[in-house]
Amino acid sequence: MTTYLLVFAGVLFLAVVGTPLARRLGLRLNAIDQPDPSRKVHTIATPRLGGVAIFLSTLIVTLFLGREYNLDQLFGILLGASLVSFMGFWDDRFTLSPWVKLGGQFIAVGLLLLTRVSISTLRIPLLNYGATVLWVVGITNALNLLDNMDGLSGGIAAIAAAHFALMCAFTGQYLVGALSIAVAAACIGFLIYNWNPATIFMGDSGSLFLGFMLAAIGIKIGFPNNVPFVTWMIPLFVLGVPIFDTTLVTLSRLRRRLNPLTTPGTDHSSHRLTYAGLTRREAVLVLYIVAFLLGLAALFVTQAGVWESYTVGGLTVAAGGYALWRMERPPFWPPGSKTKSRPAAK
Repeated sequence: MTTYLLVFAGVLFLAVVGTPLARRLGLRLNAIDQPDPSRKVHTIATPRLGGVAIFLSTLIVTLFLGREYNLDQLFGILLGASLVSFMGFWDDRFTLSPWVKLGGQFIAVGLLLLTRVSISTLRIPLLNYGATVLWVVGITNALNLLDNMDGLSGGIAAIAAAHFALMCAFTGQYLVGALSIAVAAACIGFLIYNWNPATIFMGDSGSLFLGFMLAAIGIKIGFPNNVPFVTWMIPLFVLGVPIFDTTLVTLSRLRRRLNPLTTPGTDHSSHRLTYAGLTRREAVLVLYIVAFLLGLAALFVTQAGVWESYTVGGLTVAAGGYALWRMERPPFWPPGSKTKSRPAAK
């Protein structure tokens, strides 16, 4: 607990102090998200390098864990996260091809595999490697896509990291828990400036970093009190909101014969909640509540038996399927709404 408190306080302090400095850096480097009424909803030019503060505050404190942690695996996680964050930074400042960023993410996953940070629940090693690539790349981009409204991606990442930390505390995995606490504290410190109306955005440098870190933590965390046949679903619960949002926009765009990878749009779950009458703050809070409830379900599954776990999992999938169907209809997706504009989140 002392380690948790020290890590939380240290990262929180650096994030609170560093985010205004990142804002100044964004202004100086002209890494600014400009208003565009046809594509976005914010009306004030806003710097988008908040991810630099998230990245550095997490990195600096986490490095102090090196003496206690498996150095090879810590190196692989931090180097991979640094790579995706740097590519996000480059995209925030100069723009970068999505395919180049995707290629960088595959290299980052390769670093995890080289340091034996890999899914191990399947019996065939090659399938474990493939599942690791799919999981890390998928969650990394899911957090990036979720960064479409003030406070959303950072808040969901903080809730997920906090649940991972709590699970680690229950099972004595204090070092993985400390890594989770560092991510949560960085997000909270950043949210002070990113809550609506935001004065800074995290940009790709932050969202890609958070997605990669949470994916890696989801792999590293263990559940000694239950069997792999059950525990595989726990990280899916914890990161259920970004998974749902990515699934929603992907299926929606495919249904409308749009390329889900290259077609941006105001069709994310947060946007659809505002179409139904919620304010942006209310939409974000609703998704916070959903993330919290899914985290509670994950905590239940850590101790539940097979039948109880799969019952909860089945009910959750059914609820998610209904939500996917319902959000494709008015008032969540009113007829005539624009579908080819960029996410109007910032």
